[in-house]
Amino acid sequence: MRKILDHHVAILLGIVVVGSVIFNVWSPWQFTEIASNWEFIDFTVKVTWWICGVAFVLLGLFMAWAIWRYKYHESGESHYEPEHPVLESWLTIITSIGVVIMLAPGLIVWDDYVQVPPDAMEVEVLGEQWTWKFRFPGEDGIFGTTSVKKNVERGLDGTTFEPNITSLNPFGMRDGDPHGEDDILIASNVLHLPLDRNIKVVMRSKDVLHNFWVPEIRAKMDMVPGMITYFWFRPTRTGEFEILCAELCGRSHHNMRGTMYIDTQEDFEAWLDSQVTWAEMKAGQVPEEPIVAKGRQVADQNGCFACHSLDGTSVVGPTWQGLWGREVVLDDGSTVIADEAYIVESIVEPNVKLVEGFGSVMTPYAFEDDEMEALLRFLQETAK
Repeated sequence: MRKILDHHVAILLGIVVVGSVIFNVWSPWQFTEIASNWEFIDFTVKVTWWICGVAFVLLGLFMAWAIWRYKYHESGESHYEPEHPVLESWLTIITSIGVVIMLAPGLIVWDDYVQVPPDAMEVEVLGEQWTWKFRFPGEDGIFGTTSVKKNVERGLDGTTFEPNITSLNPFGMRDGDPHGEDDILIASNVLHLPLDRNIKVVMRSKDVLHNFWVPEIRAKMDMVPGMITYFWFRPTRTGEFEILCAELCGRSHHNMRGTMYIDTQEDFEAWLDSQVTWAEMKAGQVPEEPIVAKGRQVADQNGCFACHSLDGTSVVGPTWQGLWGREVVLDDGSTVIADEAYIVESIVEPNVKLVEGFGSVMTPYAFEDDEMEALLRFLQETAK
C-alpha cells in the first residue's frame, strides 16, 4: 500500500509540473498591449517568471524522481548523510545568482521610473474614497499650494482645524496663493493627456492609502496621506484606458475607477481649454444648500462619482447630468421617467431596471433615510 501511495504522489507531482507549464504557455491571461515607454517593466517581469518557472520545474521533477527512486522498502535501511558541503555551496551560489538576476533589472527600472525628464508636463492626481480628481498647473507652470485642513482658531487650548477640502474647494486650494489661481481643476474621474509627451504624475491622498494604476502603461504608485509620490511615463498610442485603485481602501474600493484618454496634442489642448481654473471656480460658486452639500458628500464618500459623471461623460454607469425627470431607455427597450421612485429603486435594487447600453455592475446600497433624502435633493439640483 505504501509503495502504491509513493507512486501516486510522484505521478501527481509530475502532472502538476507539466500542467503548470502548459497552462502558463497557453493561458488566455497574458499582458495587455503596452501603451507607454515602460517595456522594460515587462522584461523584468518575464525574467522573474523564467527564473521562478525553471526553478519550479526542476524542483518539482526532482521531488517526483526522489519519491519514485527512494520509495519505501520494508527490508531496506535509510542512508543518513548529515551534511554535503559541496552540494550546499552550489545551491547557495545558484540561488544567490538567481536572486541577483531578478533584483537587478527592478532596481534599474525603478531608478529610471522616478528620474523625471526636465521637459515633463505635470498632472496631479488626488485620490479619496472612492473617486479620482485631477489638476494641471496653469500658464505659470507652477502648482498652487494645497492643504487638507486649515486653521480656524488658535488659542490657549491649541489650534482648531476644519476641513479645507469641501464641495466648494474639492482640491483643498489655499486662498491667497497666486500660483494656484490659474490651476486647472478636473473634479471628475476622467483624465485627458497628450500623445508622445513625457508626463510627470504627482499623487496625493485625502484620506487613506490608494494606488493609482493604469495597467496598459505598466505604471502604478502608492498614494499616502501626508506624502507626495510621483512617477513619469510617455504615452505611445491614443486610446481609452481604465484607471484603477490597486490598494484596498474601504468598502467601495472596487468602484474607485476612472478613465484616461490619450489624445493628439490638438485634441488635448482643446479639452484642457474647456476646463475651469481655480479662479473661475471661485467666481462662479454659489453656496449650496446644506442638504444639497450633504447629498454631494454622500455620493462622494460612497464612490458614486467613480461610475457616474456630472458633465455628461459616459463612464461605467450613465451620467447624472440632467437625470432627474428625464426619460430613460432601459435595456429591454421600454422607457421610464427618472423620478424619485425610479432613482430609489435603482439605488436599492440597481439590477432590476438596467439602462440601455450599461451592464449589471452596480452593487446595492442601503442608505439611512436622511442620506437618501440628501442624495435625491442633490440629484434634483444637478438636473437644473
